[in-house]
Amino acid sequence: MKRQVLGIMLAGLLAAPPIVAGAQAPAPAADDSLGVKVGNPSFVRRLVPAESLENAAAKQYGMLKQQATSKGALLPPDHPQNARLRRIARNLLPHAHKWNPRAKDWKWEVNLIRSGNINAFCMPGGKIAFFTGILDKLQLTDDEVAMVMGHEIAHALREHARERAAKNTLTNVGGRIIGSLIFGGGAGEAIGAAGGNLLTLRFSRGDELESDLIGMELAARAGYDPAAGISLWKKMSAAARGAPPQWLSTHPAGDTRIKLIQDNLKDVVALYERAKAARASGAPMPMPFPGAAQPVPVINENRR
Repeated sequence: MKRQVLGIMLAGLLAAPPIVAGAQAPAPAADDSLGVKVGNPSFVRRLVPAESLENAAAKQYGMLKQQATSKGALLPPDHPQNARLRRIARNLLPHAHKWNPRAKDWKWEVNLIRSGNINAFCMPGGKIAFFTGILDKLQLTDDEVAMVMGHEIAHALREHARERAAKNTLTNVGGRIIGSLIFGGGAGEAIGAAGGNLLTLRFSRGDELESDLIGMELAARAGYDPAAGISLWKKMSAAARGAPPQWLSTHPAGDTRIKLIQDNLKDVVALYERAKAARASGAPMPMPFPGAAQPVPVINENRR
């Protein structure tokens, strides 16, 4: 009987209409007609509770920081490259709520870890990390850093990890895990089985391309040149040398991503030009989220 009820509930969930953008986002601003065009987020992600996944991500991120600290690899806030990353994040984050209104409640963190890996990520709930390898080996400009960071932030905003965990639950774990999630409150078991290690979670090609587009818009709105994505992916492809670095390991190929950026630059150029002009005029930065009391989101400074 319980299995029959579970089947009915899953059938209803999978038959439900997709979540439309208007149901997720606040009232659109006057310029929301500008920007990239992407589809609606996958409704399948609702199988995994967002807060549970974000709590799990925060724990893993905390463990990563502890391990990095024990090895002397977690760089302090006043390190020039760390300060640079946090400055760029402060410019990007005011534009995040267009893509996920829940982001206004996230406890954003930005940290830099000494490692030769060409890698960066943003975990569910806004936990960002860069490895020094991606900055040093690729000699990234601020515009290119903004494209990398915007891409990673987009993964979190679109809840790709939550979607991946839900899909893995459906395809790999089976009714026992789904049943515990729906009936028994076993969200942690489902997340652990479906999501795996959130630090190494791989996304689909579609997720990667979607994040490229949204990251490009975030960068443009913050006044960073979106065309920097072209030089970024040329550097990434050169660094691969037949063996993709970790940040590229899930594909798509660099030339595919370059073409995507070239084809969609027209959608964000006006946003970039306006932001650049506002910055040149000394205009105040926009408030990060509706009703926020501070001009920029608070970034965890990791004081020790």
